[in-house]
Amino acid sequence: MEDSMIVNTITDAKANLSSLIERVLQGEEVIIKRAGKPVARLSSYTDRVVERQPGALAGKIFIAPDFDKLPPELEQAFGMVD
Repeated sequence: MEDSMIVNTITDAKANLSSLIERVLQGEEVIIKRAGKPVARLSSYTDRVVERQPGALAGKIFIAPDFDKLPPELEQAFGMVD
């Protein structure tokens, strides 16, 4: 497990944010407390890759048959009908 550093106040975290970020970049986790209770965690950012499952929403989405149909006045304005 990663090493953790405890910061006892949000004021300390604000005053030392740059150095806390440097520690996070070195692999350390930073826990920030308010009134003696942990309220936030600084840890390194990693991209989340979500594998999409083809067909996962099959049968759950309804698209009306006339979804792409333009109103008659727009069809006429664009010269699509006489």
